[in-house]
Order: sequence, then structure tokens, then C-alpha cells
Amino acid sequence: MNQEETTIAMRENPFFTESSLTFNYPRFDRIDEQHFRPAFEQGMARHLNQVNAIANQAEPPTFENTLVALERSGRMLRRVRSVFFNLVLAHTNDKLDEIRSEMAPKLSAHRDRILLNRKLFERVRDLYGRRAALDIDDESRRLIEEYFTDFVRAGARLSESGQARLQEINVELAGLQTRFSQNLLSEVNDSAVVVADRGQLEGLSENEIQAAADAAAARDLKGKFLVALRNTSGQPPLTWIRDRAMRKRIMEASQARGSRGGEFDNRGIVARSARLRAERAALLGYPNHAAYSLERQTAKTVEAVNRFLSQLAEAAAANAAREARDLQAMIDGDGAGHPLASWDWAYYAEQVRRKRYAFDATQLRPYFEIDNVLQKGVFYAANRLFGISLRERTDLPTHHPDVRVFDVLDADSRPLALFLVDLYARPSKQGGAWMSSFVSQSELLGTRAVIGNYMNVPKPPAGEPTLLSVDEVETLFHEFGHALHGIFSSVRYPYFSGTSVARDFVEFPSQINEMWATWPEVVANYAVHHETGEPMPMELVEKMLAAEKFNQGFATTEYLAASLLDQAWHQLTVEEAPDGEGVIDFEKAVLAEAGVALDAVPPRYRSTYFSHIWSSGYSAGYYSYIWSEVLDADTVEWFQENGGLTRENGDRFRRMILSQGGSREAMALYRAFRGRDPDAASLLVRRGLN
Repeated sequence: MNQEETTIAMRENPFFTESSLTFNYPRFDRIDEQHFRPAFEQGMARHLNQVNAIANQAEPPTFENTLVALERSGRMLRRVRSVFFNLVLAHTNDKLDEIRSEMAPKLSAHRDRILLNRKLFERVRDLYGRRAALDIDDESRRLIEEYFTDFVRAGARLSESGQARLQEINVELAGLQTRFSQNLLSEVNDSAVVVADRGQLEGLSENEIQAAADAAAARDLKGKFLVALRNTSGQPPLTWIRDRAMRKRIMEASQARGSRGGEFDNRGIVARSARLRAERAALLGYPNHAAYSLERQTAKTVEAVNRFLSQLAEAAAANAAREARDLQAMIDGDGAGHPLASWDWAYYAEQVRRKRYAFDATQLRPYFEIDNVLQKGVFYAANRLFGISLRERTDLPTHHPDVRVFDVLDADSRPLALFLVDLYARPSKQGGAWMSSFVSQSELLGTRAVIGNYMNVPKPPAGEPTLLSVDEVETLFHEFGHALHGIFSSVRYPYFSGTSVARDFVEFPSQINEMWATWPEVVANYAVHHETGEPMPMELVEKMLAAEKFNQGFATTEYLAASLLDQAWHQLTVEEAPDGEGVIDFEKAVLAEAGVALDAVPPRYRSTYFSHIWSSGYSAGYYSYIWSEVLDADTVEWFQENGGLTRENGDRFRRMILSQGGSREAMALYRAFRGRDPDAASLLVRRGLN
């Protein structure tokens, strides 16, 4: 390519310059698949040139010419990365998957080239040694400390041969992570259950059956029905489908994902990833990957996490066993004559719930229309708590027609951030729910947050309303809690922006936000019948709240089983790691030893579709949800004791937690807010484990 062609290509590629849209919102209207490769290549080249200039400068290291310069570097690469990796999660295709497979190892190698740059490390180490004497603020001093730790943990102190092996491991792991994610999406689509007889879906609503028919028709299976799978072991239709053989088909299809042979089998990837992570940890001087990972978390040690999980596991399994006896009694009372199985649990739990609380969860759906929940529930609570308002705009381009964009206005009506929401499931979308950042807030760079929330709500037939389950309502509030963490970020350095906190602290703000889903004032505002406009009867609200602790033995046990699997995989040494053929046997042994091997209660995620730990950055960190819930439950008590949904409380939480990002140590933030260390008693009461 000659100079003129290069200039034209650079001018036409939207990643080569900052977006001119509000808050540098991505130019989705101009972005094409062909732009990603050259943007990645040029972005890495520019970044490396900037880093080399910092490392090789003649001037002695100062905070400004080294750390601030590093924070300013790599802006083009940051632009393309944020859009690309959010897109492959939300709306991928074969071309994007191909680019991801190619770029993942290159990006890993690029990171190593920076963190293993000896001259750069020497500059950072020099500043680290002098940090107490430098005339800088606490956030700047913390930035030095975090960078120094990053370099050391990346292998900056290793020999040349050690660094060479480390780079090989990182490149291979990046490829394995990509393959796992791509296999999982393919498995979800390939494992969807095709149903020929409409009668086998009896128990589902007419809208759900029609949606299954539409999904089948979209795959040229006219006249049939398609039950799509969620990412978890349990599947929502299991609660309602009366045909036991049909429930069994769905559950077995769900649990077989990634371990049934064929091109999408993940067993070999799981085993190889565990072995490589163990080898990398040993190379860096740690006994195992969990010890390496937990060093940067609030838990700090493997022993602390093991002790925490084991204390909960015994009580949770005992509760699940009691619940199982109740369900078996229901089965026997019906004269069904079969033992309780995993595909029976959700169905009979709903029967017991109805009997015990005179409460049918389907009664709630008509009151949970999706836009009401979003705007009159999620946004309303944020307005009452923080004074912010969200106004939809239609002038900005999006990456899919289902995406909606909102201006976030602060209490003084000044623009604060942009918020995207993408709620519906589709075959091109990763399962589950998450928050993404397209642009992160930074005073240094002068950037404001552009944040997205993603879910996988089944799309109803055309013209029909989207009615949510209780779990989906809570998830909507949960993910917006993550969004608020990004929106309210008020830090100087991009390193600390938004959710850039310890993994076992990141779920704390999102879990806190769930409390408003059932707060009486908020429920009264959004829970209205989608046809009549009538508010949800108080009797139904009270039954819903009374039933919250129901089935907590099951919910806690399935979660802990997955957390224990995560820890077991990542506490292995290289010699202990099984091969691909031994993955399922290893899983069974771990669950049995931990006392949570209940056939009727499978782990929320089995190893072969556990995307959190093999492709999403939660390795040795899945425990963090319930670890954060200790902080959450304790903080809920604080809100209740201090008047609940008030601006005073919201402003305090925003100022002391949400705005701080990672600029201070997580537990220091918590102690300053709460006035003491967290007390686990609130969690035990909430989950019925006391």
C-alpha cells in the first residue's frame, strides 16, 4: 500500500481518530468488520511506539514522564478493543470470530512486550522505591503501586528463559479462552431442544409456545418448536413444563454442553487451561493459580476463601436436603412414584411454593412489563436515590436494532454519561447478563462514561408485550448497579475507572442495587398490570416478599458447587491437573469431597460451560458473588436503618463507593462507608443459613 492509499485507509477507518459523537460514542454507523484488523494492528504499533519512547527517554523517571505518560498511551487500541470485544459478546458472526481468534494471542503478546520491557520496569521500580517522598496525591501514589505490582506479576523479575516460557503460556491461554467462548456459543445453539409435539410444552404460556415456534421457523423447522438454552444448568421452562420426559430432555441437553464430543467439546480446553495456569503460577513463584489470583482480591488467600465456602456449604447442603424431602413428599402425594431428579426440582419447587405461600410466580409476570420495569423501576429508583434522570435518544447509531440509548443527566441536569441497553436474546449473543464499557471516565483524558447493559430475555412474538420473571427483574436492577459504578466514576486515571476494582468487590454495588427491585415505593411505581394499568395488589407483593427465602438451600448449593469447582480447578498443581478425558471424573470427585454432590442439585455451571472462569476473567473468582453478598446484606441493613431510598443515602453511597472506582483499596472504601468491617450475620439470615 502506497502513502496515498494508507492515508485514505486511515481517514476512512473510524478507529483511527476519536469519535466526534457525544462523549466519543462509537461510530457504529461507520464501523465495518474490515476496520478491525488494521485498527488493531495500527493501535498496537502506536501503543508500542509510545511505550518505547517512555522507556528509552534520557530524562530520569518522574511521575509525569513515566506513569502519566503510560496512562495517556494506547488510546487508539483502547477504542478498537472496547468496541470489538463488546461486539463479539453482543452480536458476533463468523468473521468477527475469525478476527478474535487471530487477535487474542497477538494482544496477549502485545501486553507482554510492555510488561516485560526491562527499561520500562526499571523506571517504574525507581518511582515505586521513592513513592513516599514524591509530591503526589494518594491516587497517584496508588497508581505507582498498582503498576509496579502489575509488572512483577507479569514476570518482570523472571530470567529471559522464564519470560520466554511465560509469553508462550499467555499466548496459548488467550487462544484457548477464545475457543472456549466460541465453542460455548455454538453449543448453546446446537443443543437447543427441538420439539415436534406441541403437547410436550404444556404448562408454558401461549406466548412462550409461540416464541418457541418462531425460533424453530427461523431455523427452517416449520411446524416444530425450539427450546433455546440459557447459560446455566437449570433452564426456565423446567419450572412450568408438565411433561417429565420433556423436562429430562432439556436438563440433559443443558448439562451435556461442552462434553458430548464433536467439534465444540470443551473438555480438552478446560484441562489444558488448568494445566497452563498452574504452570504460570509456579513460574511466578505461587503454589497455584488461585493463590496468584487471590493476591489482588479482598479475600487475599486461598485459605480464607476455602474456609468461607466450606462454612457455607454444610449449611446450604443441609437446607437443600430438607427442601428435597419436601419436594419428594409432593411427588409421592401426587402418586407420581419416581425419585426427585434435577429436571424435577424447579417444577415441584413451584408447586410447593404455590401451596405454602398461596403464590404462583406466573401471577407476577403481567405486572412486570419490560419498559415499565426499566424506566419506572430501575431508572426511578436511581432518580430517587441519586437525582439522575435518563432520557432516550434516537439520533445515535447502534450495533443492533434492539439496542436503546439514553442520556444520563445529573441532578443539576448536566450530561453525565451515555447508557445503552440491549435486553433480548439472539443466536449471535453470548448467554447471561453483563455490563460493558465502551468509553471509561477519566479526568486525565477528559472522557465521560459510555456504558452498556446486556441481558438475554426471550423476545415475544411480534405485537406481544415482554413480561419478565422475578429473576429477570432482579437481573435488570443488578446490571444497572454495575452501570452506575461506571457512570458515577470520578477518578483521574483511566486505570482506576468505574468497575476497575478487586474482582470480589465488583459485585457489591450491583447486588446492592437489587434491593430496590422489591422496595415498596419502587414496586408501587413499576409493578402495574400491562393491560389494565392496575397496581400489583399488596397481597401479591407481600406473598412475593414472604417467598424470597424459599428454595434458598437449592440456590445456595448450586452456586457454591460451581464456586468450589472453580477453586478446585485453580488450586491444582501441574502434576495434579487431569487430562481432557478426566474432566468429568474430577468434577464429580470435587463435589463429593465438598459434600455438595447432590444429583438433584447440579452446579449452576459445570466445568465445560463455565464461561466465567474459562473465558470471562473470573478464574478462582466465582466465589466473589457471595463474598460480595456479605457486604451487600450488611449494607442493606445500613440503608434500612438510615431511611432507605433517600437522596442523602444515595449521595453518600455515590461519593464514598461508586465514584471512587479502584482509586482506593476496596475494603478501606467499605469501612469508611459502613464505619466498621462487614458482618456476615445478615447474609446468613437472608439465605436462611442461620
